[in-house]
Amino acid sequence: MLLGPPGAGKGTQAAVVAKKMDLAHISSGNIFRENIDNRTELGMRAQGYIDSGQLVPDDLTIDMIRERISKPDCRQGAILDGFPRTVAQAEALDNLLLEMNGKVECVPFINVPKDVLIERLSGRWLCETEEHVYHLKFNPPLKDGICDVDGSSLHQRHDDVRETVEKRIREYNQKTAPLIKYYRKAGKLLEIDGKKEIDQVTRDILNKLGAHLSESGRIS
Repeated sequence: MLLGPPGAGKGTQAAVVAKKMDLAHISSGNIFRENIDNRTELGMRAQGYIDSGQLVPDDLTIDMIRERISKPDCRQGAILDGFPRTVAQAEALDNLLLEMNGKVECVPFINVPKDVLIERLSGRWLCETEEHVYHLKFNPPLKDGICDVDGSSLHQRHDDVRETVEKRIREYNQKTAPLIKYYRKAGKLLEIDGKKEIDQVTRDILNKLGAHLSESGRIS
């Protein structure tokens, strides 16, 4: 599984690493959407909690994870993205995998300082028509507030407003950051410098994964 704060690039890295290692990429967000869109029993139960403004219980999320990793494309392993988010979920995942004769092998932790996260997330803007993505520092439009492609005005999503970004980071520090200690104690944490360019972060993850799995006897 990949661990890191919002804005660390977990989703991007999970997709690339999964493809390079020929593993299934399991995004918790995608699992929820697929179950809800397909109106599965699990999806309908989850929708009920969401519609009433409640968090989906951990046991229901674990049931979705169980169903997903039971599919044939996960026989050689998978990369989890977005789950677990709490120590309680990590413990439930460990128990689930134990039942299935598996385990979490290692956890690349993409470490990015708070100021860099805020800069990355709060600088993102999208155009009104096709949602072409811009960043005020890394990919600015030619004209302020105007999309280069279709000329429509740019807007910022609520999730990308600085106050919301800081709230998301605080929530991560409270609920998810304790997983760093949890997996470090288990000898599974692989720390990655997330300030580097995307391609270099990918190389670092692959190199550390390869070394760890070689030492554990998973690959030669």
